[in-house]
Amino acid sequence: MAERNFKNRTLFHGDNIDFLRAMNTDTVDLIATDPPFNKGRDFHATPDSLAAGASFQDRWKWDEENHPRRTDAIKNDWADVWTVIESARASWGDDMGAFLCFMGTRLIEMHRVLKPTGSIYLHCDPTASHYLKALMDAVFGRKNFRNEIVWHYGLGGFNVKHWFPRKHDVLLYYARSSKSHHNKIRGNVSKWMDAKYSQEDENGRYFVQDGVKYYLKGGKPIDTVWDHDELIEHTMSQTSSERTGYPTQKPLAVYERIIQASSNEGDLVLDPFAGCATTAVAAERLNRQWVTIDLWKETKDLIVQRLEAEERMLAVEHLTVTKTPPERTDEGEVASRDLRPKIQLQPEKWKRLYYQEIFDYLETAQTNATGLVTCAGCGRSLDLEFMEIDHVVPRKDGGENFITNRILLCVPCGEKKTSKYTLHGLQMKNKKDGWMRDEAKAESAHLRARHKADEVRDTLR
Repeated sequence: MAERNFKNRTLFHGDNIDFLRAMNTDTVDLIATDPPFNKGRDFHATPDSLAAGASFQDRWKWDEENHPRRTDAIKNDWADVWTVIESARASWGDDMGAFLCFMGTRLIEMHRVLKPTGSIYLHCDPTASHYLKALMDAVFGRKNFRNEIVWHYGLGGFNVKHWFPRKHDVLLYYARSSKSHHNKIRGNVSKWMDAKYSQEDENGRYFVQDGVKYYLKGGKPIDTVWDHDELIEHTMSQTSSERTGYPTQKPLAVYERIIQASSNEGDLVLDPFAGCATTAVAAERLNRQWVTIDLWKETKDLIVQRLEAEERMLAVEHLTVTKTPPERTDEGEVASRDLRPKIQLQPEKWKRLYYQEIFDYLETAQTNATGLVTCAGCGRSLDLEFMEIDHVVPRKDGGENFITNRILLCVPCGEKKTSKYTLHGLQMKNKKDGWMRDEAKAESAHLRARHKADEVRDTLR
């Protein structure tokens, strides 16, 4: 496991994707974060408040997010994530697809930096929670889904006519792996429990049933519905003293409960969307280490003011603020949940091409005299719309994303190949299944693609 390449109590100032990509793999114990919700509007802080001047735009455009720098990693290594994005575009529209592109690239990196024992809590609301759950299933694996937690706040806004008042946010809780850490936490002792456990001895309060003593272990175990009033009463937080005026501020009590449930003292908590630094303050109060990231230029001042109000002067003295991403010291492991490649290939020294550039070169190479594109898996000649890019040697077997290891296949061949076969293995399978249309054309398409790949590589050396 790599060592951490950043300090405790660090605020990284800038776009979180740059810092997430620069953080060493397997170095974070818990991620608790409150990202944008895709509300389609702008948010502004309360004037004359601690957060005065803070604002952000929660609007998303497909043309801005669908850029090779942002999407290549998804298309190349996370096909399931790309499927979720395209599905969201089909059912909702381009703005949801753009939002999931933004979140997908970041969740992939969050997955990488978490330790195998780590967990993530993603705060959202019903605007996109269902799409984000599908996205997190694709990144973290559906078997690592732990809970959908409802934070019921029940404040204001009851004057609606056409639906029930909307009074909750959602916390999506995923583990990094089956080794993840979780602490059972309990609420306050209720009045009926207080009355029931009416007897007491040296071991504590108890009641007797059928001659057996049952001791009071605490309040009822916390479940997946967190009531705001009960939550505030149970935790350290006091709502009257923590308000900053930040437009999407959440109570410390919510994040204290998250941190208590999924980390221990001394563990490191990350919040890639710092906002008004609620996660950092909660982590400091509970004796955890923390690192946070935000674009807002005044985040440092707000963190300092909040920590000073908490009388956490040691934290203020040791606060690190930087715009420079750390240097990776873990050999730059990729953000993939697949098996490590069986063969570690040395990267070529020539330029990497974007996904779309590779696709365009292969289209040129595999197009025949009739203007159709020949599938290198089965020899069928089809329109370009029926072709998709794939790897000659699967990624899990050491294949890289360079043009020399890419090929165009028809959709049925791509669905059959997945990461199970090499291109040669796919051709053998197609012959066995009777799906091979023309083996000579398939091999010719592969040879033309190889020739084009070598030509491009030589040009870019």
